[in-house]
Amino acid sequence: MPNNYFNFKQFRINQQGSAFKVGTDGVLLGAYAGIEGAESVLDIGAGTGLISLMIAQRSKASITAIEPDYNSYLQACENASNSPWRDRIFVRHSDFQNFDSAGSKYDLIVTNPPYFQNSLKNPDPRKSSARHNDTLTTGEILTGVIKFMKDDGNLQIILPYVEGNIFIAEAAVFGLYCNNTLKIKPLPSAEIRRLILRFSKFQKKPTENFLTIEHGNRHEFTEDYINLTKDFYLKF
Repeated sequence: MPNNYFNFKQFRINQQGSAFKVGTDGVLLGAYAGIEGAESVLDIGAGTGLISLMIAQRSKASITAIEPDYNSYLQACENASNSPWRDRIFVRHSDFQNFDSAGSKYDLIVTNPPYFQNSLKNPDPRKSSARHNDTLTTGEILTGVIKFMKDDGNLQIILPYVEGNIFIAEAAVFGLYCNNTLKIKPLPSAEIRRLILRFSKFQKKPTENFLTIEHGNRHEFTEDYINLTKDFYLKF
């Protein structure tokens, strides 16, 4: 195995006992996000650093990862420092609303944001804040993206189907246009559950791609999913 090969069995997640697991949404965004020409990346709400590490493996970009939860921030620092890309991942303890980039702007901004609205909250306040958009609203995301993204940069975000379509409409009001959509189904017979959306400040003819994760039986993954994520899973 090459020295710069990252895989999830090497990714330390559960140091504090209540830290977050490696989630499918983060894996999908980290593997799919378009990194072409990106020299600087901002990861909003980086959690324990999964997406930042995946993008570091796939690119030569300098990555700033911001995370407001202190325990997750500490774990992200440890994960980054233990990786082969420690000199390119810079973890900051900050929420997005108060983030100070010191004048820097980014080629690529990625986020797997909190998205539940008006739903039953987890009694664990850390998990609740990570999943509900009380702490980071759509408007705050879009305001920050306009501020920190280069004019020729891109925003890439993963959201549930309904929330994703709402986000597309709201982004257009801010002058950000969805130019590519990856529509994701867990099973061939299931409805589309997730969207990975790519936005820029320039309106183009939008394109669509499709991905199904499993054939039908649990962990019976499709060839498309294996090809997308095989660089990150030892079992593939």
